[in-house]
Amino acid sequence: MSQNIQKTDVVIIGAGPTGLFSVFQCGMLGMKTHVIDALEATGGQCTALYPEKPIYDIPGFPTVAAAELIEHLEQQAAPFDPVYHLDQQVSVLARQSDETWRVTTSKNTVIDCKAVIIAAGAGAFGPNRPPLEGLEDFEGKSVFYLVKRREDFRDKTVVIAGGGDSAVDWAMSLPQVAKKVYVVHRRDKFRAAPESVARMRALAETDKVEMVVPYQLHGLEGADGKLSSVIVKDLQGNERALEADILLPFYGLATNLGPIADWGFELERSHILVDQATCETKQPGIYAIGDVATYENKLKLILCGFSEAAMAAHAIHPRVFPDQELHFQYSTSQGVPGE
Repeated sequence: MSQNIQKTDVVIIGAGPTGLFSVFQCGMLGMKTHVIDALEATGGQCTALYPEKPIYDIPGFPTVAAAELIEHLEQQAAPFDPVYHLDQQVSVLARQSDETWRVTTSKNTVIDCKAVIIAAGAGAFGPNRPPLEGLEDFEGKSVFYLVKRREDFRDKTVVIAGGGDSAVDWAMSLPQVAKKVYVVHRRDKFRAAPESVARMRALAETDKVEMVVPYQLHGLEGADGKLSSVIVKDLQGNERALEADILLPFYGLATNLGPIADWGFELERSHILVDQATCETKQPGIYAIGDVATYENKLKLILCGFSEAAMAAHAIHPRVFPDQELHFQYSTSQGVPGE
């Protein structure tokens, strides 16, 4: 049986924010795209892990929920008719004799293209779980590693554990619906954006948020998956019981690049090294952008991923249209299809 081989200009691996913006950037340069993602929906972590999480550093949006950002990016990409291949993972990436690439997925989708943009974020991901006895009995019932619907926590007493952006962002957001929020961290210094930390500390002056520092999670109490209290311990071994309905441990994600790690890229701590000017990897015609890519002084910000999407698209253009000179135009002058 002959393979049904699809053809496009650019294959984008990853349908998160940077992958979706790559569709727009390629489209503005006249390039057709196919997008592949292992999840069942577009959006990457924004959809799968924190659709209602507020994001504060997107230009033009003082605050925007992650799911809303994805919705806007999909609308922005839509005029360029991207073809989505969801719920499947790229299993084989093979160079052809004419210097193009053939992409094969876990569902035997086969696509020939002139360039590939890897926007795979951190790769496959799962939560870092705290080492607490009996934790699995409460998972999915009163212990959660993400917030999909803020309304689920209305009038609940919530313990947030962690010192990064997710912990601090939800410590600012959940008090709007929760009865009370405890923030547990092993030290008084947080890794989140300073302005966000300042806003969280201001909320701690109210009776809706209480800072529990320096403390660490020590144990859980409850029955039948329902928490009654979270036990914390300080550096001197003193214990404290926090009456709680919900525990949200935000200790980051355990990530795995999966097959990407075997595709011959130069890796640095599970990130793909790229040319900062073009985002091209050491494999000609393969580009990496967003959290999966690294270079000197790299900043892991969505807005930086957007910039990298634009740089990669412009670097790819001569591969797709070798006889066509690219004249740079601003989008306000060029417009988009359908306008």
